[in-house]
Amino acid sequence: MSASSSAAAALDAWWDDVNNSPVWQDRTFHALAALYGVVAVVALVQLIRIECRVPEFGWTTQKVFHFLNFIVNSVRSTVFVLRRNVQLVHPEIFQHVLIDLPGLAFFTTYALLVLFWAEIYYQARAMSTDGLRPAFYTINGVIYTIQIVLWLLTWWKPVQAVIILSKMFFAATSLFAAFGFLLYGGRLFLMLQRFPVESKGRRKKLNEVGYVTTICFGCFLIRCVMMCFSAFDKGADLDVLNHPIVNFFYYLLVEIVPSSLVLFILRKLPPKRGIAQYHPIH
Repeated sequence: MSASSSAAAALDAWWDDVNNSPVWQDRTFHALAALYGVVAVVALVQLIRIECRVPEFGWTTQKVFHFLNFIVNSVRSTVFVLRRNVQLVHPEIFQHVLIDLPGLAFFTTYALLVLFWAEIYYQARAMSTDGLRPAFYTINGVIYTIQIVLWLLTWWKPVQAVIILSKMFFAATSLFAAFGFLLYGGRLFLMLQRFPVESKGRRKKLNEVGYVTTICFGCFLIRCVMMCFSAFDKGADLDVLNHPIVNFFYYLLVEIVPSSLVLFILRKLPPKRGIAQYHPIH
């Protein structure tokens, strides 16, 4: 046997040992729980700071965005703390709901950011924004309805074809979100580029939009690709205990790191008195 074959065999053996080790599984999922908990606390602190700064505006887009970040990351943290118990929940469909629902909420959270940018873009071009919020609610309603139907189908007839369909739908939803960031983040970025160089805050806002667009486009695209692999490759399955390393890097790349970076980039507090684009959600 050649040296390369021996090394590959040793690596495969190590990988199997890690995947099947309860110690590795528990430590990995608890590390994810801790990271999600930190992000949740950061989002909550920022929400409280914004509320203290502008309490008179009610539930603005910025406040709802941070609140949803807090909810998503708190639920993820709780699920990963109890990950071994979640795997024992019956009927099995509730395992899928506990693991998948925060992912849908993550989509809604960042779709809200796309909506905010779309409103800014349309207002700057003197175009009507009347249809944007109804479209946002309709798209989310359709996505959640389809996902609920897929969960019910999985419960009724848990065959491989239905499970693959559910994962491919999740992949399609992620690709749709990536396209939304590319479309409206790109449009807003190009519009800001055309502003006069001496415009106040132009460079900072340009960087903000550019960085957030790149981060969110990348994380949703990675999620799309990984869900496709997960649907057809058992070795990339994310819904099982014995893939702790795959789970760790997946959730790190598609949720924890992007959320942390976006919260850092958008950390600036709103001014104490209202500006034209700072509207409550109705």
